[in-house]
Amino acid sequence: MADRARRVPRRGFSLAVLIVNQLLAGVGVATGMALAAILTADLTGVLAMGGLAQSSSVLGAAIVAVPLARLAVRSGRNVALATGYALACVGAVLVIVAAASGAALLVFLGLGAFGAGAAAGLQARFAATEVAAPGFEARAMSLVLWATTIGSVAGPLLSQTGDALGQSLGLPPLVGPFVFSAVAFALSTLIVGTLLRIPKAGHLAVDRGPAEEAAAEPEPVALADPAAASDPPAGPSAPAGPAAPVATATTKRVGSWQALRTAVREPRALVAILAIVCSQTVMICVMVMTPVHMTEHGLSLSLVGVVISIHILGMYGASPLMGWLSDRIGSTRVIGIGAAILVTATVIGILAPADDVLLLPLALGLLGLGWSASIIGGSTLLTTSVDERLRVPLQGATDAAMNLAAAGAAAISGVVLGVGGFAGVNVVAIFVLVPLAVAALRLRLVGRQAPA
Repeated sequence: MADRARRVPRRGFSLAVLIVNQLLAGVGVATGMALAAILTADLTGVLAMGGLAQSSSVLGAAIVAVPLARLAVRSGRNVALATGYALACVGAVLVIVAAASGAALLVFLGLGAFGAGAAAGLQARFAATEVAAPGFEARAMSLVLWATTIGSVAGPLLSQTGDALGQSLGLPPLVGPFVFSAVAFALSTLIVGTLLRIPKAGHLAVDRGPAEEAAAEPEPVALADPAAASDPPAGPSAPAGPAAPVATATTKRVGSWQALRTAVREPRALVAILAIVCSQTVMICVMVMTPVHMTEHGLSLSLVGVVISIHILGMYGASPLMGWLSDRIGSTRVIGIGAAILVTATVIGILAPADDVLLLPLALGLLGLGWSASIIGGSTLLTTSVDERLRVPLQGATDAAMNLAAAGAAAISGVVLGVGGFAGVNVVAIFVLVPLAVAALRLRLVGRQAPA
């Protein structure tokens, strides 16, 4: 009993640390990235390079996602998160140096390191589930994501102030916001590194009785039994299907890509992975080109900041609702809601005039809201769809795949904007959701065929 008490983190304190940290990290990510595309386009003189700026950041997040997951397994979540935020702080400093010296190539390296902050922030949502009481994982995750709202909404609104501060310090235009980002990430590193304590993966304990604890040590690496998951089956009256296939029994540590290859064979896990990957790709594809699209048509930086803030408010403001819905009606249904909202947002983006100051904020707000539902529903389903031994490696691999796909989308979005305009960007985003729709249909058919 004493050993179990030692291993169980102080749930309330750990969750509070994660919430405060996400507030700061939200300021760090949003303040710099709000103007990263415009800064890069100005430095290089090429419009399409604005998309590559976001692509560099997202690619950096993809590169560090798996190493951070491995570090979480080996040394603990606090070490992994602190490492990610420290890299982001270094990245912000490199962007400042690059802009001040005119070294355009260095800005891409800085933005790549800057992306580690986003990767760490996404992994913090899984850290929340590790300190949550059983049955409240989605709500704990949503609270941590919601905490990002304050910082992320404030970040773009600070763009003008940061720019003025940077110029008063002798920095070029559009660079000052990265000073705010560097300070915010430095504070995040300090808080997470010194205050957050979560047991290493595989050593997490929950409040169980003696009999449950004795039975809670499975040896094989296995996919979670769909019948044991809290999420109801997709069909209205479909009974639980057979147990998922079991991988070869082993006591060795599971690699991230091995976990991903194992998980995609299970329909529930595949839907979870695609919900995370597709929603992030759609969001990045449209969001990264919105500031460039607006400034090209004569809209001010202040209005750009307001629209991006509305978008980020949609991403995080309703996350407690999405967490509550995931725990109450099931994560697969929340994923469906999110996909429908994303389609609505992209259709508005296709139809909205370039200078419409009402429809553009509406489209970006809905884009964030659909992302919130899909990410929370997908992350909750991912956590409950696989065995604990696969969980952390699979989370890292999924985040890496998500960011690689989003990096590709960000890289081509500038070209698509130049060829097909903002409507073309939104058309491409709709097609990104097709694999998720196919996987969801397959899951529904598998649920109906289970009795056979």
